[in-house]
Amino acid sequence: MESATPVIVAIDGPAGTGKSSTSKAVAAQLGLSYLDTGAQYRAITWWMVNNGIDIDDPAAIAAAAGKPEIVSGTDPTGPTITVDGVDVSGPIRTQEVSSKVSAVSAVPEVRARITELQRSIAASAADGVVVEGRDIGTTVLPDADLKIFLTASPEARAARRSGELKGADVHSTREALIKRDAADSSRKTSPLAKADDAVEVDTTELTLAQVIECVVTLVEEKRAGK
Repeated sequence: MESATPVIVAIDGPAGTGKSSTSKAVAAQLGLSYLDTGAQYRAITWWMVNNGIDIDDPAAIAAAAGKPEIVSGTDPTGPTITVDGVDVSGPIRTQEVSSKVSAVSAVPEVRARITELQRSIAASAADGVVVEGRDIGTTVLPDADLKIFLTASPEARAARRSGELKGADVHSTREALIKRDAADSSRKTSPLAKADDAVEVDTTELTLAQVIECVVTLVEEKRAGK
């Protein structure tokens, strides 16, 4: 693939909007690196749980925030994540971690640590990078070349997420998503929010292929104009 202009793409939005699937596919199609920032917050949460840190004690979380070594692989066709050299790509997706990640990621010291990590990864991506998360366009990479905010109705998101979780109850999944949205949107440090200059894409009625096509077009237009 001919080397095109490096481009930094921030894709934000709540869970179940298709962020991960879209970001990976777009990065792979366009020859860009890929970073799942949510996995990094899940990884530090997994480490806290495994090391007996009291998740209800922000001071204890803050004191431990600098201890784990988190390394993210940025190949979109096979992204990896390790904590202290251990592959945690499976363990970080458990319900136990999912239920605790909002509390851990709300701690300012955790966000500062992970944000620094994310910025260094983005800065070292020679050909450009697709970074997905909840505060990328607003906080982590406010100067990103292109910011996209994916949305979808709670019902559509719950149906997708329960499909991913193989047989999870759609109603309880919807309630969990709404609770997570509220926690992420109301936290004091780097809340989930749409950047003023982000392009909003409502994925409720779109297939994954249509969302990917839409985002690829936006990136290619941005590259052409750089």
